Amino acid sequence: MNASDQCRWLFLGWKALRSTFFKLLVFYRGVALSRKTVFSSAQLPSHLSERERFSLWQDIHVAQIWSVEYGIAANLPFEAAIEATAVGELVLGQMSGTIRQATRKTSNITEDGNDGYLLLINKADTLLSGTQAGREYSVGQGEAVLVTASEALKMTGADRNVWTNVVVPRAVLAQAFPQIDDRLALKIGAENEALDLLKRYCQLLETGGPLISPDLITHATATIVDLIGLVTGAKGEAAELAGLRGLRAARLQAVLAKITGNFADPDVSAQGVARELGLSARYVHDLLQETGAGFAGRVLELRLQGAHKMLSQRDNDGMRVSEIAMASGFSDVSYFNRCFRRRFGYTPTSAR
Repeated sequence: MNASDQCRWLFLGWKALRSTFFKLLVFYRGVALSRKTVFSSAQLPSHLSERERFSLWQDIHVAQIWSVEYGIAANLPFEAAIEATAVGELVLGQMSGTIRQATRKTSNITEDGNDGYLLLINKADTLLSGTQAGREYSVGQGEAVLVTASEALKMTGADRNVWTNVVVPRAVLAQAFPQIDDRLALKIGAENEALDLLKRYCQLLETGGPLISPDLITHATATIVDLIGLVTGAKGEAAELAGLRGLRAARLQAVLAKITGNFADPDVSAQGVARELGLSARYVHDLLQETGAGFAGRVLELRLQGAHKMLSQRDNDGMRVSEIAMASGFSDVSYFNRCFRRRFGYTPTSAR
């Protein structure tokens, strides 16, 4: 195909897809839609080659969504599907297909000026790894990470990937959580209770009928933003302690201190902590839930961090991995190995 034909087919492809794609993509620019909109590479002109289909898809994406440079799997046919559902100013979206890499440089940011936040949730049995704000992240299936369109970003996955995005305008999220940028590029574990609730809530909104009532749209938007605060820790321990006063704040600090001091005890429990502090187990769970991380999640994270530190210290080279796991509070080495790999992206042996 010569340059003239390519330009002609590019124009025809654009003309044929513009109406459908516009409905999807204006959503990312803050225009609310009333239902889920889907765009698939299967809708591209069938006579185009794989390279031409990807080029057309990339051009439309840059022109109408945001400026991102994509890379695709070398040995698989090009496939990409985007779904989007509006909830007020927010977007619940999903990307799937053979998109292997996404890069957003300073020039891309200057080109489109988009500055919203994206809570990225990995739905596939792959790793999505990237960098932003001087931090590296790697999220596995069910895990998440918060990124922003206003800073350079690079993400790499496998040949086939599926991830969802909760897209929130900067003005909305930053107003709710002024220190939200401190939470960028930090991996959020699959066991995060607030993340699980957010997934289920978004699924309810995506599969149900469109919200019409302004009051319901406002309520749903506020709920999602609040959950993102809990998921990321922006509405977490530090924020909660800053907002609490008196006895409740002191009790939360006491609970956190007990967990930090006893996480390596395999018998540590919310019931035991509550008993030591003269509280009910329900009260302890309620206090921790307000910080965005439950009892089990906090204990697991502390144990994994403790084990990781021990594995990386040369003084412990004589200890077996199983001994370090037990010393960190794990009673099942197989479970420790699974949790460690899911949390850090590599095996305990590789951490030595």
